[in-house]
Amino acid sequence: MNDDVRNIVLGLVAAGISASLGWIARTYLWKRKLRRKQAFFGLPDNSESLLVVNRDPATAEPAVHRFDVFALLELSALVKDCGAHVQVITQDAAHQGFGERTEFCVGGPGSNRRMVAHMAAMLPGVRVNIDPEPGPDRGAFRIGADLYRMEPGITEYVLLARLTAGERRETRPVFLFCGQRAITNQAATRYLARNHERLARKYGSGSFVLLLKVVNSQAYGPDVVELVADVTKPAQSLLPTPSEPAAPKTQKKSHRAD
Repeated sequence: MNDDVRNIVLGLVAAGISASLGWIARTYLWKRKLRRKQAFFGLPDNSESLLVVNRDPATAEPAVHRFDVFALLELSALVKDCGAHVQVITQDAAHQGFGERTEFCVGGPGSNRRMVAHMAAMLPGVRVNIDPEPGPDRGAFRIGADLYRMEPGITEYVLLARLTAGERRETRPVFLFCGQRAITNQAATRYLARNHERLARKYGSGSFVLLLKVVNSQAYGPDVVELVADVTKPAQSLLPTPSEPAAPKTQKKSHRAD
């Protein structure tokens, strides 16, 4: 074997080794990223999850608002990416506890009785005005001592929460998407899909409750979302004894999400 042939063979061997090492590194990084995503959502390979859908309060017949349907599709894609399975049930058919399977619960207490149960059990510091009569406080959130009113199509709020019950490591989380309007539910699911890595780094496997603001949905749909505040502590604390009306927070300072 002359020197030229030997150099060609060595070059091919080196290229093969480099390609193999690159493939192994990329596979390792991809698997590590997947494991972190699975841990955050509580969705290991082939696990089961529950997706609880609400009803459209504007109709007398059982129906789901189209923006809530879009939210369900985005959540289903997240579950599939984790290699897990999802069971879709309606809010009036969910007669089971939580913690055994990851649950995604979509819709405010006015359209989802399952949400009512979760908020009563895990978010005692949150109240939502579900009065159907028109008025400035219709749909408003009260979180602790603060009141957040919506301006339909202009400024609307939604709670995004990851909650766990108990301290068992195998306990699966419950994700809540509690918005003032259906479009805000979709905004919250999209925010979670885009920011779950950052949220996992910050909160790990712990609970959190975030207040998000959807800006000018009549023009931008569910795409422009701002993080108003982490309201985990007031949301999980008992409401203070009402001594005076809560101050409205419709123009509360917020931080633009990346």
